[in-house]
Amino acid sequence: MCANYRPIHKSRAHLLDLFEPTFDYKMDIYPGDSSPILISSNEKVQWRSARFGLIPFWAEDLKLSQHTYNVRAETVAEKNSFRHAWKKNQFALVPVDAIFEPKYIDGKAHWYAIYRQDKKPFTVAALYEHASVDGQEILSMTMLTINADTHPLMKQFHSPEHEKRSVVIIPEGHRLDWLNTQHAQAVELIREFSADEFTAAPKHQINNFFFPD
Repeated sequence: MCANYRPIHKSRAHLLDLFEPTFDYKMDIYPGDSSPILISSNEKVQWRSARFGLIPFWAEDLKLSQHTYNVRAETVAEKNSFRHAWKKNQFALVPVDAIFEPKYIDGKAHWYAIYRQDKKPFTVAALYEHASVDGQEILSMTMLTINADTHPLMKQFHSPEHEKRSVVIIPEGHRLDWLNTQHAQAVELIREFSADEFTAAPKHQINNFFFPD
């Protein structure tokens, strides 16, 4: 799972061969916050600002975003909140500098940052959705997750009694594939990321050290 992350800093967009986003956003994102995402429109990659926590097109309020920020890849095609976006091939990427997960040490949760060893930004697989709530047009998104019980890095996080879950990271060579895929083929891109390319450190140590403010 991922309920907290640091989105890509504007000044680092060039590391993904992109122009900087033209809108502002917070650098510590939680469900309900607005965050930069990438979508493909007419085969062109574009920045969008989206709420973290998918709001289905049929929703009457925004409360769902507190529960829909992640979706299991195993059941995304079946769940009422997500299946429309999945079947409509509304695939997005969330460019991040780090994701944050709790690691339990002596029974207490300590928040850790998970990031690339080379400190480059990376892209998390997501779905986006359009909704109209109280006359307001809402663009929102959710991150896909997969089982991580045996993942060398991600199995360290979350409560010991709970299933381990991980976001899906789309590598550089497949970003355009993901943004332009069809749902029948998308499953081929949903896989574990290489633990060798990533590392982790306590969140308070990296917030103002590895990445610019």
